[in-house]
Parts: sequence; C-alpha cells; structure tokens
Amino acid sequence: MNRTLESRLRYVNRKRAGNTGTTVKRSMKWATIRDVAEAAGVSVSTASKALNGQGKLRAETRERVAQAARKLGFAPNPLAQGLLAGRSFTVGLITTDSFGRFSIPVMLGAEDALGIGEMSVFMCDTRDDPERERRYVEMLAARRVDGLIVTGRRIEPRPPVRSRPGIPVVYAMTQPADGDAPAVLPDDEGGSRAAVEHLLGIGRRRIAHVAGPQRFLAARLRAGGYTAALAAAGVEPCGDIAYGEWSEHWGREAAGQLLASHPDAIFCGSDQIARGVADTLRAVGRRVPDDVALVGFDNWSPMTLGALPPLTSVDMCLEDVGRVAGELLLAAIGGERDRDVHTVPSRLVVRESSGGYPAADSGRVPVSGAGRGDG
Repeated sequence: MNRTLESRLRYVNRKRAGNTGTTVKRSMKWATIRDVAEAAGVSVSTASKALNGQGKLRAETRERVAQAARKLGFAPNPLAQGLLAGRSFTVGLITTDSFGRFSIPVMLGAEDALGIGEMSVFMCDTRDDPERERRYVEMLAARRVDGLIVTGRRIEPRPPVRSRPGIPVVYAMTQPADGDAPAVLPDDEGGSRAAVEHLLGIGRRRIAHVAGPQRFLAARLRAGGYTAALAAAGVEPCGDIAYGEWSEHWGREAAGQLLASHPDAIFCGSDQIARGVADTLRAVGRRVPDDVALVGFDNWSPMTLGALPPLTSVDMCLEDVGRVAGELLLAAIGGERDRDVHTVPSRLVVRESSGGYPAADSGRVPVSGAGRGDG
C-alpha cells in the first residue's frame, strides 16, 4: 500500500474514533462509503462506482479504493443493493423539526441503513405547515423517490402523509394517527425508569420529578417511568410531579417549589429543565450532586456538557431510531407490509451531576426496550 493511502487511512481511523492524537487500530463505528472515499482521496461517487464495478475509472483508482475499503472493513449493504435495482436511489425525509436537533440524527441513522453513497436523501422542512408539506410530498413524488421517512420533534400521532401509490412511508420520532404505516419511537418510559433506578442504586430515596407539559405524550410517558420505578422499589415520590414547560425558566421555578420537600435527587423531563433546576439549587447553596443528585433527558450536548457539573442524561439514541426506520423502509420497498410501532431502547449517560461516577461520561448504562411504544 502506498504511503499516501496509508496516511489517509490513519487520519480516517483517528477521526472515526474521535481521537486526533494517537493512531487507533480499530474503531467501533461502522466504516461508511464517505470514510472509504476520504481515505482513497476520491469523491463519494467515484468510490461507489469503483466498489460496484461501474463507470470508466482507471485500474489504479479502483485498486486504491478497494484497498481503502479492505483496510477500513467497509462492505456495501447487499440488501439495499438488491432491493434498489432499477430505482431512483433517492429517499425523501419530511420533517417539522426546523432546527434539526431531532431530525438530523434520525437522517444520519437512516443513511447508514440505506447505504451511504448508494442513496441520496432529500430533507424537506415543512415548518408545521400542512400546505407546505403537501407540496413537498408532490415534489418528491415527481422526482420518483423510492420512499419517504417522516420525522419531527414530537412523538404524538400526527395526520398521515398521503404519498402516491408505490411510494412507501415510514415514520420516525413521530407516528401516523391512522396507524397505517410503521413508526419508530424512542423508549421514553424505559429511559426514565433507568434514570430513577440509577438514582435509587446510588442511595437516593427522596427523588422528585420536574416534567414537561402534561399535554405531551413524551412528558406523560417519562412521568410514568418515574412512578413505575419508584413503585417497584417501594419508594414514595418526593412531592407531586411538577408539570410545566420544556424550558430552563420552568426548571428554575419548579426547583424553588420543590425545595420545601427536601429532595436528595431530582429527575428532569429534559436537559433544559435540568439546567434551570441546577441554577436554583446553586443559588440557594445546594450542591450538585452532594446535596441533590440531578438527571436530565435528551442527552443534548450543548446542555449536558455545558452544565456545571456535567449532566447525567437519558439519550434517546435517535441515530438508532433513524437506522431502524431506514431498514423498515428498505423492507417496504421490497414489498413487506408493516403497521407496527417499533420502540428503540434508550441509554443512560452517567456524568458528575448524579454522583454515580467520578468523571464526566464515565458510564453509559443501556436501557432495554420494553413492550410496544406509544410515545
């Protein structure tokens, strides 16, 4: 292998492992067609053609791409290649999540399942406008997309997307009100159970819960997981569940109300709420985690890593949600019929705010999915 390719491979391996200082022999993350292209010094399109035996490429280029693929352990997705023969190799992603906080991880996971470099994904932001959504669906149908993934920022049932016959639809991080297509949801209830079980496991017994708006299904599911975990342990809730908004302002206000109950731990329905709770605790001289352990939900890095101390939080594993949605879409393109709601396990990422581990990000506690998800 030539020295240039060898140095590129080292760089790609370091980047995939999130380490720019040392050489990594093996990364736990799957190699993608983009990794292969970068290592070989070619475009994604060229790498794809080289691996599939297509296009008019020099033998030297094909061999360089093949060497990079072998070294990185890359293998094209045979299911995607088989099912998509003769199709447009494009998928539409319809989202109501303008900021991309939820839809971008879902899209990345879907790309992994669909075969990165093999299919293009058109992301369309509807901005919660039904007419805008209708026009996007028509535009994507005119482009002869092979399927649609519908996602958003809420798991509530929503009006179904009406695609043309022959264009299957899969929902991710949301679900159709008529239940006529598969949906993939994070395990909100299981994630909250894991958070409370973690707090119980480190000796906390006066555990309060500051929730989001009760009108949201996710808030109710997370509150249900909190209640179930305490009941299973024979522990009474510390005060009533405090429903409010998904905001730091609500977290600050709710923490002030809860102090009279003397909690030794507070589980919050979102990371934003947890940041607000931490502000109030700090203002009144309560130490986190010494006096009050704190856990959030979402594992949104601007919130969790910017908190003092860094925040323990439940990760909804949205890339996994997208990956399952992509696999279901491939199955639908292949003619399989599915109307189920699929729940993807969440995981608890333990940091200093709960006091369970001495260093930030030192523990990741997996959450097993349980039952049918309705979130």
